Amino acid sequence: MKKIITLLILTIFIVSSCSKEEENLLVTLNFTHHWNGTIITNQDLNELKFTNENGDKLSVERLRYLVSNISLIGAKNYHLVDFGENYGASITVSDITPGSYNLKFRFGFSDEDNTDGVYQDLNSVNLNVPGMLGGGYHYMQFDGKYLDNNNQESGFNYHTIRAVNNAEPNNLKFEDTSFEVDLGTVIITNSAEIEIKMNLAAWFKNPNTWNLNELNTVLMPNFEAQKMMSANGKSVFSLGTIN
Repeated sequence: MKKIITLLILTIFIVSSCSKEEENLLVTLNFTHHWNGTIITNQDLNELKFTNENGDKLSVERLRYLVSNISLIGAKNYHLVDFGENYGASITVSDITPGSYNLKFRFGFSDEDNTDGVYQDLNSVNLNVPGMLGGGYHYMQFDGKYLDNNNQESGFNYHTIRAVNNAEPNNLKFEDTSFEVDLGTVIITNSAEIEIKMNLAAWFKNPNTWNLNELNTVLMPNFEAQKMMSANGKSVFSLGTIN
């Protein structure tokens, strides 16, 4: 009788342990970067090796961007991905149970979360937006060089923030230009790695063909440019491989 009870307890323990292990999966989200399908890494920085839809030849010198409210994590969350420094591109989510999930996140901060000065880690890396433009935080800082109409290297600062009309400095008007990225349903049965792809070329082509000779720097206070960048950004992300 004692032997039967012992075996029963052992069986319950094993089943319970296996069930617990199966229900506590690790899922890693990997943000990768490409130019119209050609994978790029930070080894490709500072080289005039890319051509945008307008025919402008350009380089990437810095790329960092903010994503928030990733659905797999739940509640409020945010993450800074720094492509140049190879930081933040992999996000591990624990305690995921098997099932179907709608994978989505927000590019940047919604107005509700874009509170000036409250995120100390973002303050420390100078992601803040100046008070004269309403404060809050950058959604993205994408910097590089391009060959201008005189075939000379010039700089561009493709910086995205909440759009602000500062025609009246004492009466700023805002438009939330963050946006939700919905990558659809993913089925998770085991611990997995999920690739989220960013096509850098898409920032310059859809729906707005971007002419760097006309729109290159001082884009943060440009209300219309910010809305155009937000529109282009909606085609930048896609779901990659799931392993």
